[in-house]
Amino acid sequence: MTVADYVNLWASETTFESPTMPARAQAWIAGMKATLALPLCARRDVPRMSGRFPVSIYAPSNSAPSWENADLCEYLASHGYVVLASPCMGAEAREMTLDLPGIDAQARDIAFLIDFANTLPNTDVTAVAAIGFSWGGLANVFAAARDGRLRALICLDGSLRSSPGLVQKAADVQPERMTIPLLSVAQGQWTPEDQDRWWSQYPEHAGPSVLNAWTHGDLVSVYMLGLSHMEHSAMYQRNEDAWQKVLHVYGQKRADYGRVDGIVGYAWIARYALQFLNAYLKGDAAAMTFLKTEPSRNGAPRHFIASSYRAAVPLDDAR
Repeated sequence: MTVADYVNLWASETTFESPTMPARAQAWIAGMKATLALPLCARRDVPRMSGRFPVSIYAPSNSAPSWENADLCEYLASHGYVVLASPCMGAEAREMTLDLPGIDAQARDIAFLIDFANTLPNTDVTAVAAIGFSWGGLANVFAAARDGRLRALICLDGSLRSSPGLVQKAADVQPERMTIPLLSVAQGQWTPEDQDRWWSQYPEHAGPSVLNAWTHGDLVSVYMLGLSHMEHSAMYQRNEDAWQKVLHVYGQKRADYGRVDGIVGYAWIARYALQFLNAYLKGDAAAMTFLKTEPSRNGAPRHFIASSYRAAVPLDDAR
């Protein structure tokens, strides 16, 4: 598979009968022109391995295609996970809406993919995780609150940090009652001032911290100090136009962190995701040790990543 092979999936995103590249894809294709011919690691139509494997559902960011993090998905597949993803679509149109109907639609898509995984001969649906980037990192929290088949969550700079008010508005999503483990990977540059600016634009998204309430499931927090929000996606990193927006329009890159730091940081996102899934879906003791060890002792560059591990308090022990 090349980058172009993934990008071309856009044409059949909403129909298989008459594939047509949507207009919204043209800007992406132009921005990724220099990398379209680059090969990734996946191969088409290879035989399935025998046995059953844990499942990872990937939920993309706001209105993004299913393949926005193809590198991460391929990496997990290469380590023994069946990975499924679908586009981020709204409740009534292709574009996502940043509201409860929109997030409910993506949460239902996650449930649909778990149902689909159950039809495959090589999946272990007793070991299912949901990984979400940005908006997808809020939809997977909603999905987990409603679907007991999910055993672990990964949020990549998830909107559970920027839009906790939507969680507060959903009566059936109660992070203070959730007991599954959560890995929160986040840019380390989200300041109180950033938060206030966002919430002044979207006041309905303001609310109490989801992560602070997550006390009855293990919480692993990883702060990628050198990454911007958009660099949590491999395909955004390849998009030259998006990169220029990060640098000059959005102002997300700060201090003296540069593009190479984003690439290095993405590799560490993949490592943490794999170790988290190995720990909680495969019961790997060495992976659990990795999660509890400070990043530089795991081989990460010094002054680059901050992490913490907070063990769950059983619900029966809650005061």
